[in-house]
Amino acid sequence: MSAPLSKTKSSFYRRLYVAYLIDQGTASVPALIEATGMPRRTAQDTIASLAELDIDCVFSNDEGERHNIGRYQIKDWGAIDPSWVSRHASYLQQALGYGDA
Repeated sequence: MSAPLSKTKSSFYRRLYVAYLIDQGTASVPALIEATGMPRRTAQDTIASLAELDIDCVFSNDEGERHNIGRYQIKDWGAIDPSWVSRHASYLQQALGYGDA
């Protein structure tokens, strides 16, 4: 791997990768933490910041559950091409240092 990612690029890549994971079914904060190893607060902040990229991510409670137990879902990717993100998911994972790609 070449030079380390800038803060701007790593933030952008993290948002893309988290949106990809949510779209693929890794759609809760605990599942994202397990998949990436990122701290809970980072996962929560990253989900919240998806709107800055015009990615429409919504939370829905699981039927019959209380206390924010549920899943996130990507409703609209905005200007982001989800097929590009999907094709480059392994690169994003590796660039961010999230386990084995």
